[in-house]
Amino acid sequence: MEHTPPAISIHGLTKHYGRLAAVRNLSFDVEPGEVFGFLGLNGAGKTTAIRMLLDLLRPTRGTASIFGLDCQRNGLAVRAQVGYLPGELGFYGDMTGARVLDLLGRLAPRPVDPAYRHRLQELLVLPSTDLGRKLREYSSGMKRKLGIVQAFQADPPLLVLDEPTEGLDPVMQESFYGLLSDVRARGRTVFLSSHILSEVERVCDRIAVLRRGELALLASVDEIRRLAPRRIRVVFEADVPAPPSSMPATFEILDVQARSWTLRTHGPIGVLVSAVSGLPVRDMEVQEPRLEDVLIKYYGEEP
Repeated sequence: MEHTPPAISIHGLTKHYGRLAAVRNLSFDVEPGEVFGFLGLNGAGKTTAIRMLLDLLRPTRGTASIFGLDCQRNGLAVRAQVGYLPGELGFYGDMTGARVLDLLGRLAPRPVDPAYRHRLQELLVLPSTDLGRKLREYSSGMKRKLGIVQAFQADPPLLVLDEPTEGLDPVMQESFYGLLSDVRARGRTVFLSSHILSEVERVCDRIAVLRRGELALLASVDEIRRLAPRRIRVVFEADVPAPPSSMPATFEILDVQARSWTLRTHGPIGVLVSAVSGLPVRDMEVQEPRLEDVLIKYYGEEP
């Protein structure tokens, strides 16, 4: 059976600027068809790592490959597989949006389908009248929408997106998430750099957290959710005593009122259901864990 290489494979990737290590010994794989979140605070090394993937920077040591092609030895062939949205767009201000899309479309290894580009424009509300304007007249949100269209328009097998929703209003963010769902359904791979945790939780299959240039966490979103505690609030119809001392150690009691208990647990809640079975329970609210509850500590702690 023929082996399918990872969409992205990174091993020991390191980049030094003098004594400063921007990226240190980074290693992970991204499988074809994944939406992979690449997280970290500003300055964590995300953009440096992305630039090494695209052979825009050369690593001090280590290797990176895309669909089995070495990113440094086969830079042109690698970039032919990638639709790239940089964090900061370096377009010329005296060009129109249409000229930018046409130019980048001609540079793509596969022809751009005009109908697909038009669909992208409609989805992101970027009409032809806006594309006829010069980029110096664009708002930051319009530039970001133009950047998304140019990254997606050739329908590449891998999309590398650096802070894609930066500057987009909430309606356009929703449109972008719909676009991600579409390309995922068609088997494309997405490598998404972001610092918006709610966005990552919504769209990603797995995530890597980069902290001060090092990999601090690599896990699926479901695995991370299981690490986070659930918050439970039990509301009663009448005054009740405090929770029994026999409650297992997996439950942490946060607040006790005459007619409500608030607890936190990492485990199943069946024991709590048994504990309140004889009490006048009016409601039991279970707050599902948020990605932030786990990830935030990986941003700040030492590796």
